[in-house]
Amino acid sequence: MEVLEILKAVLLGIVEGITEWLPISSTGHMILVDEFIKLNVSQEFKDFFLVAIQLGAILAVVVLYFQKLWPFCVRSLTREQKKALAGQPALKRGALTFVERFCDKEKWILWFKILWACVPTILVGLPFNDYIEEKFNNYVVVAIALIVYGVLFIIVEDYNKKRTPSCTSLKDLSFKTAFLIGIFQVLSVIPGTSRSGSTIIGGILVGASRTVAAEFTFFLAIPVMFGASLLKLLKFGFVFTAGELTILAVGCLVAFVVSILAIKFLMSYIKKHDFKAFGVYRIILGVLVLGYFIGKNVLG
Repeated sequence: MEVLEILKAVLLGIVEGITEWLPISSTGHMILVDEFIKLNVSQEFKDFFLVAIQLGAILAVVVLYFQKLWPFCVRSLTREQKKALAGQPALKRGALTFVERFCDKEKWILWFKILWACVPTILVGLPFNDYIEEKFNNYVVVAIALIVYGVLFIIVEDYNKKRTPSCTSLKDLSFKTAFLIGIFQVLSVIPGTSRSGSTIIGGILVGASRTVAAEFTFFLAIPVMFGASLLKLLKFGFVFTAGELTILAVGCLVAFVVSILAIKFLMSYIKKHDFKAFGVYRIILGVLVLGYFIGKNVLG
């Protein structure tokens, strides 16, 4: 395995770790990176690698928000609870006892909201994923999506200045609001829109604070990105060379470390700032992508 290929995997992991969580489109950046830095691997493995390194990014969310996400606990039953359970049938009593002793109900409810918000993507995004990837994964679509969503961020933030968020904590997030955010997540199947960008805009529009919108976006990524990686693994197969495994491990590890830093930065940033700066950045990047590839095609 050449050192150069490992360095490329490190760079791709850095790009993934930053752009997956900031609302600036990982696809748009990967297109630019791939134009100048190409892994010396098969096309099939590269396609798999670019999805699979998201697992490293997902792990960062799990580690940072473990206390908010882990739905199990250990506690003793109160005397009142024991009395209430005593008269129940054995099967029901066993189930209720397990829930009362080992389950954190609020966190289970949060997970049900997360899964409920994933339904639109499962119904709409997954069936058309291969078609969209084939027809729309090109620099024109990506550049336009970058610019359009950049403008939307600026417009939404101007609109949001006149409003007071109705949802300022994850506990306040209703199933209806979660589902509406999930509908916005479907828009991210178009390359260049950014999954985090779509859901954050959606969250703000339906009344969530920036913090709640961002955190719920992170949590939504766990089932969505894990599912996408699993589908790619099943499609690619489970046979890797030693070199491919090394590239994959390095990419995932770097994406994990950088994701932790990116998430901490974003959550600190939005406490004092809005998302307009990301909108401006997206517009500039979209223009650069469009200009570069048009110039390349004209001159090439």
